[in-house]
Amino acid sequence: MAKRELTPINAGSMADIAFLLLIFFLVTTTMDVDTGLMRGLPPIPDKDAPEPQDKIRERNVFVVKINKFDQLLVENKPMDIHDLRESAKDFIANPEDKDNLPQKDYKEIDFFGRVYVPKNPVISLQNDRGTSYGTYLIVQNELLAAKNELRNDISLQTFGIKYDDLDEDKQNAVKKYYSSVLSEAEPKNIGGGK
Repeated sequence: MAKRELTPINAGSMADIAFLLLIFFLVTTTMDVDTGLMRGLPPIPDKDAPEPQDKIRERNVFVVKINKFDQLLVENKPMDIHDLRESAKDFIANPEDKDNLPQKDYKEIDFFGRVYVPKNPVISLQNDRGTSYGTYLIVQNELLAAKNELRNDISLQTFGIKYDDLDEDKQNAVKKYYSSVLSEAEPKNIGGGK
């Protein structure tokens, strides 16, 4: 018997097929999008600028701490994360002008006139190095949502439309009406233990 010679397979189009498969998988694959927070960093301070003289009063600071067990301590009291937004709204607005919440003062604001609003409320957030990223994001979201809800409410009351739909001048006026600052301290081991 004579050996039959095998005919070679034409592999010239294999590279084209592999390239088409690669393109197909790139186009059809969904990519995970990282979650995070949009933050604008403060400007670099001028070296020649004098040190600010006005100190922030203790009553104007709303202290929120998260320990390594993802538990909240708000104003030195344990708090459920579901109550944080309402508590932050009460702090920022101080609707009843309480002595333990930010002091209020009269301010002239475009579109509002002379209004009695909280003066320099600051929300101070500090988390433990062991805090989970998910809890950190939820707390951040609740604190920002408190300010956004207040701004939306005053926009609807005054202008009849939501804050996001206002023109830039009116948005700036609403920002002056509710002008809280979120200050983040460097993470520490505040949850006890290592």
